[in-house]
Amino acid sequence: MIYPDLYDCKIAVIGLGYVGLPLAMEFAKRKICSFSGSKMSRYVVGFDCKKSRIDELNRNIDKTGQKSFIDFKNKQDLVFSNNRLDIIKSDVFIVTVPTPINENKQPDLTSLKKATLLIGKILTSRKSNIIPIIIFESTVYPGATDEFCVPLIEKSSGLSYQKDFLCAYSPERINPGDETKRLNNVVKITSGCNESCANWVNDFYKSIIDAGTFLTKSIRIAEAAKVIENTQRDINIALVNELSMIFSEMNLDTLDVLEAASTKWNFLNFKPGLVGGHCIGVDPYYLTWKIAQKGLKSKMILSGRKVNEGMSKFFLEKIINNMHQKKITVKDSKMLILGLTFKEDCPDIRNSKVIELIKNANSKGFKLNIYDPIADTSNLEESIKKDIVYELPKNKTFDVLIIAVAHENFKVIPYKFYCRTLNENGFIFDLKGILSKKNNILRP
Repeated sequence: MIYPDLYDCKIAVIGLGYVGLPLAMEFAKRKICSFSGSKMSRYVVGFDCKKSRIDELNRNIDKTGQKSFIDFKNKQDLVFSNNRLDIIKSDVFIVTVPTPINENKQPDLTSLKKATLLIGKILTSRKSNIIPIIIFESTVYPGATDEFCVPLIEKSSGLSYQKDFLCAYSPERINPGDETKRLNNVVKITSGCNESCANWVNDFYKSIIDAGTFLTKSIRIAEAAKVIENTQRDINIALVNELSMIFSEMNLDTLDVLEAASTKWNFLNFKPGLVGGHCIGVDPYYLTWKIAQKGLKSKMILSGRKVNEGMSKFFLEKIINNMHQKKITVKDSKMLILGLTFKEDCPDIRNSKVIELIKNANSKGFKLNIYDPIADTSNLEESIKKDIVYELPKNKTFDVLIIAVAHENFKVIPYKFYCRTLNENGFIFDLKGILSKKNNILRP
């Protein structure tokens, strides 16, 4: 069995979103191995089925904001393509496609299935004595690689697992919008279908990851490790969100309570908020689905999910209660919402709970303006897009101003400016706690 040359292999990265693009560019850029110091000369094809995405990248534009114009100008040994013929000669296939949930909150493996079948068909046309290695990075439930992906490859290619091709799993740890925790300075979990494959894959990633790697004992362990990372975070945030509901009834400011509690050395200072996006708000459902398939039940995980799923409704009720106290009529009152994305300093609006907040506000009769200078609104539904403003309103006043996302752009706006946008009894709901506490500021 001849493995790919660690320093001179051909790599196909399938899926060029938040995960795939930085990965493809890093593998192409690195010319010196991080752990051995040996020279590397890898050829990388970044593949995406969306022609619009390939056209964008070939114009040196990345709408996800992960890579700059300068990054593209400096790229070498990397091409972007939506033509599967361009990846037939690849030795290593890395799958980084989205794995969302469907309307029933169950795993939606549509994109993963398409990518896996594509690889299977390519393997039938591949002419090489080097054994191909398929590495999955997309978040899945424990067992998905062996139970879902491998059978698809075998069926579509007619080849035998661990004889004609090898598989591995190395979960992504990309943090969109974070300028400090980047691909190469975050420890990478690795695994493989057998010992030699696992060691090769570990060295493969270790060659570009300065922070090093962690080689697990099996693919299933690596899959499980990934899915519990965000599940743990989800539960911790759910606890704080539930405390926020309780403290609201006690007339206590949750952020004040957390500030006091965090003076203890081992207190985990999670903040209340809207839990959306395609990680924390999705991954727990992959785990609970697999748990149910085993005939088991999860109490804590789903309870945490239920709390977090209800926070947009709770926060709006909190705002309306405050309006009643201030004698502000809800129907036709004016509301300015700052932030639309699922997290700060990231353009992605997929599964953003701010959208849910907006829909609830619309149903109550609020007149909305929504401002987010970095959000990608190209796929936003028209019922919400009509309320988007592309400049911060300067000549309008509002009854309620919601700071829904802690973009850096919003943190640098002077408090006096926020005040000038308010009507006489108007107030600010500082969901993210970016402003100092004042009389006209409502907090979680």
